Amino acid sequence: APHFLQQPEDQVVLLGDEARLTCALGAYRGLVQWTKDGLALGGERDLPGWSRYWISGNAASGQHDLHIRPVELEDQASYECQATQAGLRSRPAQLHVLVPPEPPQVLGGPSVSLVAGVPANLTCRSRGDAHPTPELLWFRDGVRLDGAIFRQTPLKEGTIGSVESILSLTPSSHDDGATLVCRARSQALPAGKDTAVTLSLQYPPVVTLSAEPQTVQEGEKVTFLCQATAQPPVTGYRWAKGGSPVLGARGPVLEVVADASFLTAPVSCEVSNAVGSANRSTALDVQFGPILQAKPKPLSVDVGEDASFSCVWRGNPLPRVTWTRRGDAQVLASGPTLRLPAVGPEDAGDYVCRAEPGLSGRGGGAAEARLTVNAPPVVTALHSTPAFLRGPARLQCLVFASPAPEAVVWSWDEGFLTAGSRGRFLVETFPAPEGLGGQGPGLISVLHISGTQESDFHRGFNCSARNRLGEGGTQVSLGRRDLLPTVRIVAGVAAVAMTLLMVITGVALCCWRHGRASFSKQKNLVRIPVSSDGSSSRGPEEEAGSSKDQGPIVHTDHSDLVLDEEGALETKDPTNGYYKVRGVSVSLSLGEAPGGGLFLPPSSPLGPPGTPTFYDFNPHLGMVPPCRLYRARAGYLTTPHPRAFTSYIKPTSFGPPDLAPSTPPFPYAAFPTPSHPRLQTHV
Repeated sequence: APHFLQQPEDQVVLLGDEARLTCALGAYRGLVQWTKDGLALGGERDLPGWSRYWISGNAASGQHDLHIRPVELEDQASYECQATQAGLRSRPAQLHVLVPPEPPQVLGGPSVSLVAGVPANLTCRSRGDAHPTPELLWFRDGVRLDGAIFRQTPLKEGTIGSVESILSLTPSSHDDGATLVCRARSQALPAGKDTAVTLSLQYPPVVTLSAEPQTVQEGEKVTFLCQATAQPPVTGYRWAKGGSPVLGARGPVLEVVADASFLTAPVSCEVSNAVGSANRSTALDVQFGPILQAKPKPLSVDVGEDASFSCVWRGNPLPRVTWTRRGDAQVLASGPTLRLPAVGPEDAGDYVCRAEPGLSGRGGGAAEARLTVNAPPVVTALHSTPAFLRGPARLQCLVFASPAPEAVVWSWDEGFLTAGSRGRFLVETFPAPEGLGGQGPGLISVLHISGTQESDFHRGFNCSARNRLGEGGTQVSLGRRDLLPTVRIVAGVAAVAMTLLMVITGVALCCWRHGRASFSKQKNLVRIPVSSDGSSSRGPEEEAGSSKDQGPIVHTDHSDLVLDEEGALETKDPTNGYYKVRGVSVSLSLGEAPGGGLFLPPSSPLGPPGTPTFYDFNPHLGMVPPCRLYRARAGYLTTPHPRAFTSYIKPTSFGPPDLAPSTPPFPYAAFPTPSHPRLQTHV
């Protein structure tokens, strides 16, 4: 039976080339024809009406191949080989005609003017009826550029009028004169066709900034040079340091004197042209001594936790930083950080961060910060003054705690008190003076007791404090102060005061009496009658009657002397008549003899023998003695001869006389003292 030995296959043919579609039949001798998109081309071998089409092969052997030359775009169709008498049809064979693209066009080429730094688009377009539609690619120096946008523009009847590729770029000054290539490539022309474009850029200045010398010591001179390339040319320069304009600097050269600020405040040069401006900056390598930038901050940490201090010093070269504790030369750490692991109360204090001066000897110094270790309160009893029974008392305690205690509590047998008053007790709490106890700020709590009782001296008062880390406390005892020593002191003071008052009173009376005494220069004898048997030689009547003729009377400061109604001083018998002793009535305060007795001047030879002895005081009565008191050192009177006096003289207790320097204790001390025995007036 007739059958196909060979059927046509799909083919792709380049425009202008030859296309050949094969067809072979077996056991068939009839008519064979080809169809194009269903249209019969005819059964003749030369296919009249189709000048570029023909059939080749040996018909007897069943070979019927279709040839098309040159292939045109209209030849693209579906072809079949048919054996009409046998009713056989081959499978359709698709003929594809490839049309190579034309060279693309770059809009604005062949030289495109761009501004550096400004985004721009380059458009490459391909026109014509190329088949298939070509792809447009961008290349620079043989390297494909990505990021282009491909776009097609359709024409009427669904045909493609043109394709284009848009390349977006932001050129720089380095792109000036660069060449970009747009390539149209398809299956019809794998190598593609290229179109080149040259970039012509306008760009702001490209600046380079240098300093000479780059490394300087603080205080040395430095020169900065600013160079720039630009299109169009440079129009101006502007200098700044650390962002602040340098006044008076206009050209490409700047001269300055370097200091530490140039290390962190760089110098910048800004150059401008018609397109824009650009600037560059540089920092000098200025060598200078350490400068403190960040002080260590005080820390407050709980006991057992880590503490870390940081201290920043700036210097060039980098300064050496050490850590010590105030008052201690031992170096704890080196560098900007000090770490204290698991701190305890003993670690609390001030820590010093120190930087040594630089090579030039400038800079350096120290900074310190305090570490506070939070721990349970430490309570210490302060000295309390002993108190009297039923008197006021004051107990004190000192509390150091960080964090601050919630309250300071005083407790005793009957209860407790934190603040305010309760019965006889009152509590006050106030800050302790800085440095008290050597531990920094603290609290002093005072417990006031009004009207102490016996039990207060035998019990303990507890002062305690609590914070979030724990509790601490101490016991404070109240000391007792006896009243007896105070009474003795008061009594002694009172006795001394009374004694002084008596002395002052006695001196005043002495001066008053001395002022009233009227001494007569004619009556200047003192008669001291004495009987040989120890009794008066006169009777009471004679003594009373002769008292007017006795002249001046010598007074002694004695409690046994009394003032009678006539103003005369009389002495009482201290033996109450046992010895019938009469006292001496005198009205002058005489001094002591050097021997301790009452001194009397020599006797006067007046009167016949056997008459009472008289003593002449005439040389001495004319001078008014000062009002003084003299101490009697014994209860004896020294008499000029035996039995001269029988009166009892009680010792006095007056102090020493108030004499001028080198003055004898008595005006008559220069007189010779008569020799005579002493008469004791009492047993």
